[in-house]
Amino acid sequence: MTTTIITALITFVVAGFLGVVVGVQIRKRVAEAEIGSAEQEAKRIIDEGKRIAETKKKEALIEAKEEILKNKNEADREIKERRNEVSRLERRCVTREETLDKKIESLERKEETLNRKIKEAEEKNAEAEAVKEAQIRRLEEISGLSGEEAKSLLVAEVEETARFEAAQKLAEIESEFKEEAENKARNIISLAIARVASDHVTEATVSVVPLPNDDMKGRIIGREGRNIRTVEQLTGVDLIIDDTPEAITLSCFDPVRREIARLTLEKLITDGRIHPTRIEEMVEKSKKEVETQIKQAGDRAIFETGIHGINNELVKILGRLRFRTSYGQNVLDHSIEVSYIAGIIADELGVDGTLARRAGLLHDIGKAMTQEIEGSHVQIGVDLAKKYKENKDVLHAIEAHHNDVEPRSLVALIVQAADAISAARPGARRENIENFIKRLQKLEEIASSFPGVEKSFAIQAGREVRVMVKPEEVSDERMILVARDIAKKIEEELKYPGQIKVNIIRESRASEYAK
Repeated sequence: MTTTIITALITFVVAGFLGVVVGVQIRKRVAEAEIGSAEQEAKRIIDEGKRIAETKKKEALIEAKEEILKNKNEADREIKERRNEVSRLERRCVTREETLDKKIESLERKEETLNRKIKEAEEKNAEAEAVKEAQIRRLEEISGLSGEEAKSLLVAEVEETARFEAAQKLAEIESEFKEEAENKARNIISLAIARVASDHVTEATVSVVPLPNDDMKGRIIGREGRNIRTVEQLTGVDLIIDDTPEAITLSCFDPVRREIARLTLEKLITDGRIHPTRIEEMVEKSKKEVETQIKQAGDRAIFETGIHGINNELVKILGRLRFRTSYGQNVLDHSIEVSYIAGIIADELGVDGTLARRAGLLHDIGKAMTQEIEGSHVQIGVDLAKKYKENKDVLHAIEAHHNDVEPRSLVALIVQAADAISAARPGARRENIENFIKRLQKLEEIASSFPGVEKSFAIQAGREVRVMVKPEEVSDERMILVARDIAKKIEEELKYPGQIKVNIIRESRASEYAK
């Protein structure tokens, strides 16, 4: 049994080994067959690739030959077109050259003709000059005038005619523009004045202190005049105590000092204790009270006009204008009114209204310091505005509001107009009678200084000057020029509120008596 098993095992092993050997041989043969097949396939693929490459090469050569042929045809066609164009241009050049030759020949012929005509014209011109000279000599003999004299007469006549036509044209243009400008200005100014419509613009400053009784005068004078001397020394104000019942008059050029003295006297009268020490205390209190009033007045002006950003020191100086008057008109109220009017006019004209109000409010700021600083209020105002860093347009408006310099901006012109409107209101200012008479006399002198003026009269309180001219010296046309010259000289030499109308009157009269 065991032997059988062993034999079977050996047989199985041998059979397995033989199977492996046979399998290896079979696989070897299969692999060799596959290798042969792969080599044949590779050879076939290579041959196919070579065949395709040859085909592609032939196709590429054919396409290249076709492209070369196409490019050659196009180049030949382009060359042919270029040659045709060159030929056409050559033909045009030849044609133009022929035309130019013909024109040159024609011009040469014309030049010869023209030269001949010029020569003939020169000869005729010489003959004409000779005839002209002979005629001029004949005319001089007949008229008894030389050529220069006749020329002067002719020039004078032409000049007179030109002046006449210019005066007529000037009158037409002036009338047209004046009518339009007056209508527009009248509307704007009336609107500005109507919108401001202040209750009053004049404030009379009379420094009079009322007394409860005449016995108070003696107490204010004091023993041997010590009280009145103390008041005068501390305030710089003269106290005038006369026969006026129950009143003391204060005299001083500085309104601030006068106000301090007035408040001091009122406090002393109310307190009843009047002696040098008490006077000193009251003067100090009054000074502080006046400083407070000045600051409040400046703040009120700033608030009412709606102006912001003004330096505090400049506001205090502005408040001092409350105690200044110009021809009876309170300067601070005048400045506020000018600010209102300037702002309204600027808004109507489309200009910066805030800038115009600012310039109008500060235009007379120099009047607050005229007692302390030398110079005109215009220059002082410009210096103050520069010191406190005001806008350059405001500086220019201050400098130009009395024509110290020529106005160069609309704001400056608006401030000028607003200043004149506020000052020219009926009752706004009172004028010293002597200055008024001098102004009227000067007005008549200016009008009478022109040649051809016979008489001149200042009427309507100096608002109009009526000028009588000699009719034989001043023609109707020249009247317009005379009126303009007189108005211009009045503007240059006189200072006045509002405007002055110049009326020229020319008349001819003939008289005869029937007997």
